[in-house]
Amino acid sequence: MASPAALNLAEARALLLSPLGPVARAGSNRNAVNVSFEFFPPKSDEAEANLWKAVRRLEPLNPAFVSVTYGAGGSTRERTHRTVQRIISETSLRPAAHLTCVEASRAEVDEVIEGYKAIGVDHIVALRGDPPGSAGIGGAYTPRTDGYANATELTAAISRVGGFEVTVGAYPEKHPESPSIDHDIEVLKAKVDAGATRAVTQFFFDIEAFLRFRDRVRAAGVTIPLIPGVMPVSNFAGLKRMTAACGAALPDWLAAHFDGLDDDPETRKLLAASIAAETCARLQEEGFSDFHFYTLNRAELVYAICRVLGVRETKAVA
Repeated sequence: MASPAALNLAEARALLLSPLGPVARAGSNRNAVNVSFEFFPPKSDEAEANLWKAVRRLEPLNPAFVSVTYGAGGSTRERTHRTVQRIISETSLRPAAHLTCVEASRAEVDEVIEGYKAIGVDHIVALRGDPPGSAGIGGAYTPRTDGYANATELTAAISRVGGFEVTVGAYPEKHPESPSIDHDIEVLKAKVDAGATRAVTQFFFDIEAFLRFRDRVRAAGVTIPLIPGVMPVSNFAGLKRMTAACGAALPDWLAAHFDGLDDDPETRKLLAASIAAETCARLQEEGFSDFHFYTLNRAELVYAICRVLGVRETKAVA
């Protein structure tokens, strides 16, 4: 029988010689893939309908968890709590509730943690949150004297309560407020020491930059799962605003794909799905088996990408 090393070498050689691209090769990949989805709490009746349409479409894929975002200072506190409660009550999904500490006292944050625990939530996504007002991400941030200063302190507070998995964020292309990638990795290590059990990255398009970040994180001794965050965006104007805010690189090849398609939303959707699918398929060949999708409360593109990765519906949903 061939050794595992020989098998791995043979598989690598087969990939190099294959005339197929990563998306086509993914069709024959039999390794199990775990997916998770992010939603945001709706602001209107129409948005509410869109959210639950997306939830029902993606629920049969049996995601590892679904996260629900939380505005800085609790600006979406009630809507987030209501959405999480409905997911628990009406679906088979396991919710991971976001929590931020910007513009909130420690007592207010602790109350939210206890509230989540009371309704059966056992997974929190701990994020510092964006600076308030017009500053936004990357702007000047001053912690409240009576609040948790950052995501590390927030993670420690959640861990003290106990009974939660804690997911934290990571920036493969450097957080806009950070002096360096090395600093980001030190912060990630501190969050792990405080109790973080997994890290989900900001979305990205530069796969090589992400893999370099992965290698540096592992070399620094961080062993928790590092899950790539994937955002299949078909609105390129909106994508430019998001990348400018979060520090993700926007490659020239990506801009070229969307050039001249401002009035062609259907083609933009096809491009967004194909780009995200190729990203995921390539990362799958790099050994990644977990993917977190920023759905923007839309299911169609994400569902198609999950099909590429071999994720299939596992049960009927009432």
